[in-house]
Amino acid sequence: MMMRSVGSPASVLGAGAILMALASPAAAQQSDQIGRGFAAAVKSAALRSATASLAAAAAQAAPSDNPVLKFFAGTELSGFVDTYYTYNFNKPTSPCATIGGVAAFNCLHNFDFTHNSFSLNLAEIALEKKPAMDSRGGYRVDLDFGPATDWVHGSEPGGVETYKHIQQAYVSYLAPTAKGTLQFDFGKFVTWNGNEVIETKDNWNYSRSLLFALAIPYYHTGIRAAYRPTDKVTVTGFLVNGWNNVVENNTGKTVGVSLTGKPTGSFTIVANYTGGPEATGNNADWRHLFDATASYTASKAASVAINYDSGTDKSSNQTWQGVALYLKYQANDWFAVVPRYEFLKDKDGFMTGASQNMQEFTLTTEFKHKDGVLMRIEYRGDFSNSSGGYFITDTTGLKKNQHVLTVGWIYAFSSKTP
Repeated sequence: MMMRSVGSPASVLGAGAILMALASPAAAQQSDQIGRGFAAAVKSAALRSATASLAAAAAQAAPSDNPVLKFFAGTELSGFVDTYYTYNFNKPTSPCATIGGVAAFNCLHNFDFTHNSFSLNLAEIALEKKPAMDSRGGYRVDLDFGPATDWVHGSEPGGVETYKHIQQAYVSYLAPTAKGTLQFDFGKFVTWNGNEVIETKDNWNYSRSLLFALAIPYYHTGIRAAYRPTDKVTVTGFLVNGWNNVVENNTGKTVGVSLTGKPTGSFTIVANYTGGPEATGNNADWRHLFDATASYTASKAASVAINYDSGTDKSSNQTWQGVALYLKYQANDWFAVVPRYEFLKDKDGFMTGASQNMQEFTLTTEFKHKDGVLMRIEYRGDFSNSSGGYFITDTTGLKKNQHVLTVGWIYAFSSKTP
């Protein structure tokens, strides 16, 4: 015979209340009070049960299982603000050049343009999701604001205003391989040439070298494929529109190859070639650039680097070459000293507009705070062998040298920083 259960405590209480109500009016009044108490108890129990259910549901929907949170967990947010003060001892009264609406008073300098003025160089915010084995798609977007990006895009065939705020914007795909890694990037990205970059914080000096400013491009638009068979070797191929153009200025394409070797953890060497038609409407005459860099970390305190460039432009029958040498002494976690020396031979005036040999010497002191604040105090001297002089002064004449003092302040952050 099947036995029925007595029931829950709520059922027992309910039955008792009914019996008491039938017994007498007083009992009925008492039962009414008990009923109200019982209802309150039931509500309280239901609330506790609902709260527990929500907590269990939240535990089941952990952030690691939420597709939106999981996506952004793999994305790095980074950025910086770069400001400076520069004093040119030639006291130039007019700019050497105006590109992208930016007047440069410090001849041959990139981004430290002004004289005797506090200035903004660049502010940047970047988002990047690197592709991985468990998530093969990726992207990167760098948004830039300031005079530096106006200058960089000053010769863009598509117009300065259209693309100047987008330093980089590309999608990535990590392809399956039997050995090593193969990554494809499609879109706009900075050049693979040179030892320095647009972001001051990632260079050893505040000012940019002559080779960065004159001998190589800033950016490209197209596709690149990087194959890394081991941790010591990376081979990258490029097919792009050309030098500094999102919008094509002819119907030809520029090709590039980059080979990176890391024989040891302290030594890196990179060899680059870039070639293609760069003149507007001219596909026949190519520009060739050979670029090589090497860096060596001798110890925690001492590092050295070298950069060599050689170029030929067939459309104008002009050539150029130069070398830059760097030494970094890291005295401690917050202080470093960096001298740089360069020699640049602009035989046909392709880069400087005059046939001359250029030299520059820079001495930078760096003060770094652990919270992302960086200050650099820098002296730089530029020297020309042009008989008539090259550098603008406070008079109508030109000088063979230029001496500049710069103090730069930078704040940088990253969501991946511990």
